Amino acid sequence: MLDHIILAPYYLALKIRHALYDSGIRKVRTPEIPTVSVGNVTVGGTGKTPHTEMILRLLKEHPVWGGRHLAVLSRGYRRKSRGFQQVDTGKEQGRHSPAAAYGDEPVQIKRKFPDVTVAVDKNRIEGCDFLACPDKVKTSKKGRKCLHKDFPAADIVVLDDAFQYRSLKPSVSIVLVSHDRPVHSDHLLPAGRLRDLPGRLSKADILIVTKCPYYMEDEERREWAKNLGIKNYNLETCSGTDASGRRQYLFFTTVRYDALSAVFPEGDPRYVYSKQAVLFSGIADDSPLLRYLSDTYKVVRHLTFGDHHEFTTGDMSSIRKAAEDYPTSVTVTTEKDSQRLADFRYMPAMLKERMFFAPIKADFLSEKEKTCFMQALESFI
Repeated sequence: MLDHIILAPYYLALKIRHALYDSGIRKVRTPEIPTVSVGNVTVGGTGKTPHTEMILRLLKEHPVWGGRHLAVLSRGYRRKSRGFQQVDTGKEQGRHSPAAAYGDEPVQIKRKFPDVTVAVDKNRIEGCDFLACPDKVKTSKKGRKCLHKDFPAADIVVLDDAFQYRSLKPSVSIVLVSHDRPVHSDHLLPAGRLRDLPGRLSKADILIVTKCPYYMEDEERREWAKNLGIKNYNLETCSGTDASGRRQYLFFTTVRYDALSAVFPEGDPRYVYSKQAVLFSGIADDSPLLRYLSDTYKVVRHLTFGDHHEFTTGDMSSIRKAAEDYPTSVTVTTEKDSQRLADFRYMPAMLKERMFFAPIKADFLSEKEKTCFMQALESFI
């Protein structure tokens, strides 16, 4: 009963907000070019960035879209810059490192896909306009100082974390839910991790259950479909219908890690062959990485910080102390955290030699699902 009282104001605020958009009182605009929205209804932990990268890989492999100009637009959570910004990872931006200027996720994507235009803008409608027509940036007072070089007009834009941005209607809306924390058994903030109404899942065109085990029984897949409100789920087409009879797709993905990679050029590869690891992270959920490391290492220390944590010299002292307690251990962090740490000015020399990250990649559980996903994506864009 107490939970219902605490959650009532947030629940009502969300209901009113969505009602204003659904009724047309608040305007919704459709961009001129195809857009793919990747989002969730929870506070972090579903793997939006790895899935954004997965979609980019699939588009680059596609016989049609592979030869087109791809772009990614993100809000750039906790960035120091303002307005529309073209992400440049080559140098510091004023007093700020690239990760601080644009956000760690956009920097990670740009470093992995240098030929893709990556930009940040809180106003997603304006951001899509700029990406579709770069000349608008050059003539905009707001945009004159944010271009580092000319970029081609985008043919398609992948929107990172845009499900709650109701002012824009994407060509296709993809929503991620975590296998580790089912939405149907979670609660709204502050009692749980839901930042949006679970009923909003019915508005997604494609749902993806992330962080799944490498193999899932068909019965478990059907159970997930049922709990997510998808009726008549067909394993062959990876689709069913929502309550209104609209077709809705459901896929399952897992995360895979590549071999550890040094965060700094000074990294000594001999530490990778250690039997012990010190793990630290500043993301919403590092449990998949912990499980991965536990297969090879004994994780002797595990330090966790808040999501998008801005590391301090005090944090580095704590991490260095943990590493010193286990002299032969390798120090491991997440790929997202490594974007900020690579530009950390006061990193101890000892940690530069021992600090590694595990590159992460999202993949479908089967080639059939991958094929079905691309067919579904094609039907929308």
